[in-house]
Amino acid sequence: MTSQIEHACLDKGLKMTDQRRVIARVLSDADDHPDVEEVYRRASEIDDRISISTVYRTLRLFEDSEIIQSHDFGGRRARYEPADQDEHHDHLIDIDTGTVIEFLDPELEELQVRIARRLGYDLIDHRMELYGRALKPDPET
Repeated sequence: MTSQIEHACLDKGLKMTDQRRVIARVLSDADDHPDVEEVYRRASEIDDRISISTVYRTLRLFEDSEIIQSHDFGGRRARYEPADQDEHHDHLIDIDTGTVIEFLDPELEELQVRIARRLGYDLIDHRMELYGRALKPDPET
């Protein structure tokens, strides 16, 4: 079965080696935003011949080909996700754990359009990243 990322690679005319297929599958199957080390760990569990340098080169190729996009969430390592996701989303990053939560809020989207228009612009695109810390339960409740 061909993964979403592998399909995108083939559509762009990239040569798909076995190792690139594994890395493409790892990225397609990810429900988080893995960094290079995590992609390497997952890929090497599937094929122990994959080196960290192969993962770096492949991620760079996929990013340069606009198949994946990287995010720099607050100075941590770059994290990756597919570039052409069906639905726009924003990110909330837990600054203690590094967990990335994707969310979409229609009210927030409309507010951003209104702000751009108020400032004399037609909003073409945006990227929102919120950084936070999980709330601690109130011992009084």
